[in-house]
Amino acid sequence: MSLDTKVKSRILICLFDATADKTLKKATTGTDIRLPIVGTKYKLFGIKREDFFSVAIQYVLDNAPIFCTWHGSTPEIGIVKPEYFEIVTNNAVHIKKGRLYKLLLPWLGEGLLTSTGNKWHLHRRLITPAIFCIGNKWHLHRRLITPAFHFKILESFMDVFVEKTQTLLTGLDGMSTGEPFNIYPYITECALDVICETAMGVPINAMKNKENPYVKSVYIISELILGRFIKPIPEFIYKHTSQGRLFQRTLESLHQFSDKVIAERKEALRKSCKCVLERKSEDDIFGRKKRLSFLDMLLEASEDGKIISDRELREEVNTFMFAGHDTTTANICWNLFLLGNYPEIQELVFEEVHSILNDKLTPTSISELSEMKYLECVIKETLRLYPSMPVIMRQLEQEITLGEYKIPATANITLHIYALHRSPEIYPNPNKFDPERFFPENTQNRHPYAYVPFSAGARNCIGQKFALYEEKTILSSLINRYKIVAIETPEKIRMAADLVLRPINGTVLKLERRVFGN
Repeated sequence: MSLDTKVKSRILICLFDATADKTLKKATTGTDIRLPIVGTKYKLFGIKREDFFSVAIQYVLDNAPIFCTWHGSTPEIGIVKPEYFEIVTNNAVHIKKGRLYKLLLPWLGEGLLTSTGNKWHLHRRLITPAIFCIGNKWHLHRRLITPAFHFKILESFMDVFVEKTQTLLTGLDGMSTGEPFNIYPYITECALDVICETAMGVPINAMKNKENPYVKSVYIISELILGRFIKPIPEFIYKHTSQGRLFQRTLESLHQFSDKVIAERKEALRKSCKCVLERKSEDDIFGRKKRLSFLDMLLEASEDGKIISDRELREEVNTFMFAGHDTTTANICWNLFLLGNYPEIQELVFEEVHSILNDKLTPTSISELSEMKYLECVIKETLRLYPSMPVIMRQLEQEITLGEYKIPATANITLHIYALHRSPEIYPNPNKFDPERFFPENTQNRHPYAYVPFSAGARNCIGQKFALYEEKTILSSLINRYKIVAIETPEKIRMAADLVLRPINGTVLKLERRVFGN
């Protein structure tokens, strides 16, 4: 293939073009020998699950800021630079999710996380007064969902945050003996209770009914999906393997759970004569007398299948249930882990929280949460070090230029958030936990795309405000009641290579009741 002499930029990739492939090998760092069928994925074969994340991240850091790997004959461009993140995410054209998300389709369908185009926009707009995030479908769903995250609706959820946090504290009081225990399941159950009652309008009481099958199923299917991403197997073969059969059983369990939630909410609305929600005024929508859940809005839109079908309804419920409890749990636990390792920072958080709450057990208003400025910096710094989604993917709709490389349409781009957040060029001493990085005076000159824990651009996380309020409520209450001591250190902790960044052995802590703050 001849190149126009006026084009000085080197071609990073040109799909399925042998000549361009030769150019790629000469011009690109991070391009290894490519084998048939598996591409460069062979480098990951044989790595233990507990070692996979650290090995993969080291490869990314060694080859940053841009490199190419191959999934069979399909190239994937990895990027670790804020300027490149901005080009990819700030263009509304490039909202199509990458190849990994196709593996989520049997579970999440074309919900807000995986859909594209007009459908995504419609669903997001409907839910936006309530919280959460392939073509036209994405636009449609986004417009539908956006109303669900309106401030007044978020404010109405505060009583649920408080109630579930108090239940959590009651359960943890029995564990505050100074003996180590894994707090991760406790936080998971609390987050699941919160998302079901706020977004779905259905209490499931996971904290009281232990061993919830939904949580176990999410962990299993997440691990299976990532395993298949690393070691691709054609569907007609995979479905006959033991893992394929486990995937199908787990999928059925997840769908049964979401179907049960939808059915219970429909019945509750029918009994209260609210099957069709009236919207006479904005005060009626966001008023204090009633609290509309995300599911209520979708049920209204699904009446007679006018906008969203029953199948699409389940897809969005599955998306919200997963995104609304798993990522929140991870971030809360990473916060506790870091605060347990840095007692001096923990005490600064306690002093701030105690000065705001005085003798109250938990915060009771959004205004109190808004006063917790230092805690917010702690949460942001935790998300820098341990972003819930360490990577995201996009499939380009148009050709773009990243530095000296041209990337053609249809190429898959992997945005390595974890690696970006630990770049020493952006964050001096990047592995150090330092909440002061997010003091206003320290963020003024930072590139706006140097910190993207909730993604960025049109496909940013629609539920980030909801998550912040929930996390502040739970964390402030825990710090106000207990001293936290971590057992593992950041240098020793191992992370699970799942869809969400989790500690592989949970979050083992010791809790000690404070003398005051009861």
